[in-house]
Amino acid sequence: MESELKPLAPVPPNPQNELDDRPLLKPDPNTTQTQPESMEEMEKKCAAYVRRDVYGTMGLGELPWAEKFLLGLGLAFLLPIRVVAGTCILVIYYLICRVCTAFLAPNREDGQEDFAHMGGWRRAVIMQSGRFLSRALLFVFGFYWISETSRGDETTSTDQSDESERPGAIISNHVSYLDILYHMSSSFPSFVAKRSVAKLPLVGLISKCLGCVYVQRESKSSDFKGVSGVVNDRIREAHQDKFAPKMMLFPEGTTTNGDYLLPFKTGAFFAKAPVLPILVRYPYQRFSPAWDTISGVRHVILLLCQFANYIEVTKLPVYHPSEQEKEDPKLYAENVRRLMAHEGNLILSDIGLAEKRVYHAALNGNIRKPTVLHQKDD
Repeated sequence: MESELKPLAPVPPNPQNELDDRPLLKPDPNTTQTQPESMEEMEKKCAAYVRRDVYGTMGLGELPWAEKFLLGLGLAFLLPIRVVAGTCILVIYYLICRVCTAFLAPNREDGQEDFAHMGGWRRAVIMQSGRFLSRALLFVFGFYWISETSRGDETTSTDQSDESERPGAIISNHVSYLDILYHMSSSFPSFVAKRSVAKLPLVGLISKCLGCVYVQRESKSSDFKGVSGVVNDRIREAHQDKFAPKMMLFPEGTTTNGDYLLPFKTGAFFAKAPVLPILVRYPYQRFSPAWDTISGVRHVILLLCQFANYIEVTKLPVYHPSEQEKEDPKLYAENVRRLMAHEGNLILSDIGLAEKRVYHAALNGNIRKPTVLHQKDD
């Protein structure tokens, strides 16, 4: 939705105005002027994006001497080893994907391109090695243990043989880019990614082997319906065929600090198929792995300098929509969201990506574009 604010036509200069120092407009006593929000007020409004760890806002807070010492040790010893090991794992998996896709043409559908629908040994090798190496990469990043629990049905899985029990999509809260590595190691699903990801070195081919659906976030062209259609077709296919690539969606549309749950976009719920809700948390004492108001490079460096990191995962039972929910995707999405918030003890928030951009602009001392509040994603 484009901004409803339109630029005013320029006013031609009037020489008389330069000689008249009287105010052009008299203040209206019945009108109160809107004062800019203080940072404290903005942090209350954008609480879902506020960092509360030792490193503070944007990871630039003043550190105690003990933390500086630990950070120095991490920079000297942990960071180089982990960067080299992580790069080796990434290159190894890229080579595996390159070998498995050699002499194969990718599947092309509505402007999408992927290798997720290939079968036989190639698909098996890509999936099994992908799951193993994703877990290995998390281990290198300091996630030595992953706590996984299931609520309700202990047999909750994405591989049910019974179609009525098989979810069409996995729905997860979004806290960090690390969420993707966990889900790759757990179920190796397809994701929705920015179109630019397909062109990245190494990662581009890996994303095609995952079967990612690419979308141009800032684009409002007619291909949006095409992308939405592809996602819903994938969800229905995964629901009906246990060998089809699974679909993994983050309906919040952006990351939070892990304590809140943003409003859900309805794209994943138009298919009317059951979904598997999964909650991801990152307990911490010093540095929070949540990717909220910190740059990507600084986040990676501080994460790799922390000796141990932790993930807690809660898998809820497959959610089967009622007939009313099938006819009303917004109701379906909201009910799943409230269930996840209740089970994960998360706070429901009514803000979204637009407010996050405004908050980031304020933190960077650049709040010149309030029209961003009108640019909410559909």
